Amino acid sequence: MFNPPGLNRICRECYTEPAAVYERLKRMGMSIVTLTDHDSIDGAESLRQYADFFLSEEVTVRMPSGTEMHMGVYGLTERDHAEIQRRRNDFIALLMYLTERKLFFSANHVFSGLTGRREAEDFRWFESYVPAFETRNGQMWPQSNESSARLAARLGKIAIAGSDSHTIAGIGHTFTEVRGARTVDEFFAGLRTGHGRIHGAHGSCGKLTADVFSIVRSLFWDKPWTLAMSPLALLVPAFTAGHWLNEIRFCRKWSAVIERGEKRKRMLWDLDSNFEANWAS
Repeated sequence: MFNPPGLNRICRECYTEPAAVYERLKRMGMSIVTLTDHDSIDGAESLRQYADFFLSEEVTVRMPSGTEMHMGVYGLTERDHAEIQRRRNDFIALLMYLTERKLFFSANHVFSGLTGRREAEDFRWFESYVPAFETRNGQMWPQSNESSARLAARLGKIAIAGSDSHTIAGIGHTFTEVRGARTVDEFFAGLRTGHGRIHGAHGSCGKLTADVFSIVRSLFWDKPWTLAMSPLALLVPAFTAGHWLNEIRFCRKWSAVIERGEKRKRMLWDLDSNFEANWAS
């Protein structure tokens, strides 16, 4: 989720206790639960006791092009986490490890500018080596999610969804379902065989703004000395609006690039097919 510039130096990304997340999700009817903190599994320590919980994280990965992407890695161990963090600045080395360990992983919010710039070759890496795409993120512009869903469908990728919520209010409103799965193993087996279904809400600028205000309130409670900066909270809507407009721009740009690439592929295939037909005749 977006954080106003500089705020992450003094502010946590989330003030919700993992136990509260777990309890809320169970009350909402979730049979299996995971958390995906950024490059960390510390928040899940208290939840490992539950058989219906599995360990995951959202990894900040450096691509061969020098850009960064967020990769969801699911059902890992503490040792996996250490090895993933050691390899996360080398996409190819990380891929080799995840493949060797048979870990399930995804490219998250593919058409979002959260991690900065993107290069066309990044999408070619996603196409060739990443088995799943996050096609619905509860904090993303609906068209960004829809662009991810279209691309995943064209490429035959597994679709997953998640709330990406950093506050208790949004948790569990966007999720992945595997009908009939009673255990973590059954859940992953269903995902890998194409039985996963995505559900729930998309994001909006208003929803994002409300979440940032909630985090700022928690910051004031956690560190009372920051109340001296409270007038800056009035700028939150401007920051979130600017971020939202950048997300729209980023998605439109790269959706168009991908669409043009697909059209060129189809044209070349048609030309090649016509040439072969004419030559044969």
